[in-house]
Amino acid sequence: MKPIKQLKIWIKIQLKLLADVYTGHAFTFAGKNTNKFLLLHSIELVQEIKQTETAAAKLFNIKTAAEKINPYILLPNEIFSFWKIAGNPNIGFQKSRSIVNGEILNESGGGICQVAGSIYHVSIIAGLEILERHNHSIDLYTEETRFAPLGTDAAVVYGHKDLRIRNCFSFPIKFFFEITSDRLCIQLLSTEPIHEKKITFTIHHNKEKTIVEVCDNNNKKINTSTYKKLI
Repeated sequence: MKPIKQLKIWIKIQLKLLADVYTGHAFTFAGKNTNKFLLLHSIELVQEIKQTETAAAKLFNIKTAAEKINPYILLPNEIFSFWKIAGNPNIGFQKSRSIVNGEILNESGGGICQVAGSIYHVSIIAGLEILERHNHSIDLYTEETRFAPLGTDAAVVYGHKDLRIRNCFSFPIKFFFEITSDRLCIQLLSTEPIHEKKITFTIHHNKEKTIVEVCDNNNKKINTSTYKKLI
C-alpha cells in the first residue's frame, strides 16, 4: 500500500476515534465475553458463496472474518463495529474481488462484505438499531446470480465505511457463523425470543441507477440504497 494512502487511512481512523469519544460510542463497543449465557433463540439466514475466479481467497476471507466475530457478545446497549472486530484487512486476509470507487479490483479482504451484508440483513429482520451502514456503489449481480436481496448489502471500507449496530434489546445477543465451501449461515442468537420483522423491497429503475427502498412490516423505511448500473 502506498504511503499516502496509508496516511489517509490513519487520519480517517483517528478522526473516527475522536468522534467515538465525543458521542460516547467508544465506551460501549462489544467485547469478548466469558459469561455463559443461554442463547437458546435464533434467527437464521443462509446464503450461497458464489464460485468465481477468486473464490478460494474469498472463502478464506469469509472464514477469517467469521472466526473473529463469533466470540463476541452484545450486551444491552452495546455496539457491534465490523472493523473494531475484523481489524485491518491488510493483516491476515487475502486478495479477492472488491468494489473500490466504482471499480472491480482485487484487494486484501475482498469478499468480507458478504459477511457484513449478512449481519446487516439479519439485524434489520430482528429490528436492531442500525447506526452506520453503506450500500455498494454498483450492483454486480443479476437476479439469477444474486445471493441476497438487493438493499441488504453492507459495504465496508477500512478506515472509511463501517457497519455499526446497537443491541437495543434488554438481553444479550450475538452473531454466529457457520461456513462451508459454498454456504454461509448466520444466526442471531439471543437469550429471549425476538419477533422477526417482515421486510419489503420496492425497486425503481432509470437509465443509470437502481434505487431500492427497504421497509419493515409497519411500512417504516429502513434504508434507501442507490446503485449505478453496469454499462
